[in-house]
Amino acid sequence: MDEVRSSAVLKVFVDLYHKGKLYRGKRMVNWDPEAKTVLSNEEVLYANENSQLYHVKYQIEGSDEFLVIATTRPETIPGDTAIAVHPEDERYFHLHGKKAVVPVIGRKIPIIADEYVDREFGTGALKVTPAHDMNDYEIGKRHNLEVVEIFNEDATMSREATIYLGEDRFVVRKKFVKDLDNAGFLQKAENYQNNVGRSERTNAVVEPRLSLQWYVDMPSIVKPALENVMNDNVSFFPKNQKNIYKHWMENIRDWCISRQLWWGHRIPAWYYQDDIFVAVNEEEALLQARQKYPDIALQDLRQDEDVLDTWFSSWLWPISVFDGFRNKEEIDYYYPTSVLVTGWDIIFLWVARMIIAGYEWMGEKPFHDVYFTGMVRDKMRRKMSKSLGNSPDALQLIADYGADGVRFGMMSCSPAGGDLLFDEKLCEQGRNFCNKMWNALKLVEGWQTDESKKPSEADQLAFLWLSQKHKELVEEVVKNIDEYRLSEALISIYSFVWTDFCSWYLEIVKPQDGVVSAETKSNTVTLFKNICTLLHPYMPFITEELWHALHEDKAFIDCIVSPFPEVGTYDKDLISKVEQAKEIITQVRDSRNKHGIKMREEIPLHIIETERSRALFQLSGWSELVQKMAFLSSLSTTKEDKDGLVFISGTEKCILGITLQEDTSEMVEEIIKELEYQKGFVTSVLKKLENERFVSGAPAEVVEREKAKLADGKERIKILAEQLKQFNKN
Repeated sequence: MDEVRSSAVLKVFVDLYHKGKLYRGKRMVNWDPEAKTVLSNEEVLYANENSQLYHVKYQIEGSDEFLVIATTRPETIPGDTAIAVHPEDERYFHLHGKKAVVPVIGRKIPIIADEYVDREFGTGALKVTPAHDMNDYEIGKRHNLEVVEIFNEDATMSREATIYLGEDRFVVRKKFVKDLDNAGFLQKAENYQNNVGRSERTNAVVEPRLSLQWYVDMPSIVKPALENVMNDNVSFFPKNQKNIYKHWMENIRDWCISRQLWWGHRIPAWYYQDDIFVAVNEEEALLQARQKYPDIALQDLRQDEDVLDTWFSSWLWPISVFDGFRNKEEIDYYYPTSVLVTGWDIIFLWVARMIIAGYEWMGEKPFHDVYFTGMVRDKMRRKMSKSLGNSPDALQLIADYGADGVRFGMMSCSPAGGDLLFDEKLCEQGRNFCNKMWNALKLVEGWQTDESKKPSEADQLAFLWLSQKHKELVEEVVKNIDEYRLSEALISIYSFVWTDFCSWYLEIVKPQDGVVSAETKSNTVTLFKNICTLLHPYMPFITEELWHALHEDKAFIDCIVSPFPEVGTYDKDLISKVEQAKEIITQVRDSRNKHGIKMREEIPLHIIETERSRALFQLSGWSELVQKMAFLSSLSTTKEDKDGLVFISGTEKCILGITLQEDTSEMVEEIIKELEYQKGFVTSVLKKLENERFVSGAPAEVVEREKAKLADGKERIKILAEQLKQFNKN
């Protein structure tokens, strides 16, 4: 693989050079004085740090006047070759064209006018050090200033500095400030926060430095990569990463690809006198050289000692992994790849460059989708690090909570592109989830079956309801997975299993005597297996174990290779009716709790007859299910109001047949509160429907859904008002 990668890297370097898109030049670079190598812009990490702002006096030549400049880097003063002021700054009109004296050093430097100067910062005067500041270098080029390099490659003072020879820049800072003060040139020093760039590799403070390096002309090759991300030919998840990508690509600078390191791909360039010969190997370089120098020998050529930036090989990954420049059959089969999963922090270092390389050499995108993960942080939003001691021990987590518990904990807090706010309690929740499913298995396994026993209508309805709701869940999960909302998909499954399957379905069909119909148990096992298949990608170990336990016949395929559920149609109306049954049961239970009525004390429930309530009762098993789970003595519809406790389910007015003897003021307050909420809800829906842009722009089904909400809200307000009126009458 190393040979394959090297071949691709060398080919691309040579190709870019001969296309005129790669060149060697002396420019200002980011220099790591600890690693003694150049860094690309993306390898420099910036952060605000506490510093000091020193106000230093420069004497005007031939006068007693001083010009004060403010700097955070007094150690660079020996490299000053000018002082710049803004051309429209009236304070310094009289100094244009004059010279100042560099304090302690004694060099005379010109005072120039340049629009780059910020009149509001410091004193409005800027020391210009072209060899050690990116912006100063540009000013120096505009004004043909001398360039004095005062640092060696390890950021110690060079001979050109004339003072503190060989001493470290930060040691010099302290010494020079003291010398400036003793000589009367230091006006003041004040605390200051400034943006400091540090090397991603060594954490050393980066030093701007003039250096001869190799560069890729990036603006000449980025256009297809930018266009095809913006038009979603390459899709980003989450979408907001496109804006970051667009900003960087539109402001991209040439890429410095040479590094002064002992490892890596050595730059395939050979030198003879002032000529450069770029080739994939020394034999080809020699052939090129002999076209100009016929008698030249191989030992006369000197290969560049630098190596290539690691990312120069990494940006070719989708191509080189298939040996794409030499193996046509394999690259045609696999390229482009499907999805790249990576962190947002290397969107420029790797993702953008891979897309650029794909269009430059393959004429096609390298992958269809890019899924950006977030940074793993603790629950206090701190980045996990050894120094903070907040990184969990993965093996210990697995020992404590199980592999699936840890997987659940990680995935449940992993929104696409967002930070992972890891909390060990999420792993505990995952373990509890595993226990919940295992206990459900033991419950089902403990049921005895009676072949002669027929399932009740309530049991059959429960199976139909959960089967339909499972289909609805599959649609939601598949949609979320397709859009890389993996966390949301897992939470949906978790809610379905914990609430719908365990808390409702199993409670509905659970037999009092431990004996169920064979059909009911078979239905339950079918539902359980469907859950295992859907959950398996997230929690493979527990689901595989459950799957095997649920199959009495051992001649079956494993869960891992079972077909993933397909999206299909489902009965929304049936789901809605059973969900309303659950709501009514919950309201009855809440009423029992509130009024001290025993859970198993049977009481009647009446529902005011409407078209909707008649449809509920017509659904086979519906009334039986409600009556069983709510412990009702009877369940019926009525055309007239009856005495009892009133509550609303959807748009249905329900009357629980109990006599209220206690103070009802608390209940009245609750009704008033709910009435105000419903009025606010109706008002918000009305505003939406009165908005012409919404009505004309939204899909028809969305508008119809809002109209249904409005009708339901108005009906609930009507029932609540009647209920309140009844209480006030009493």
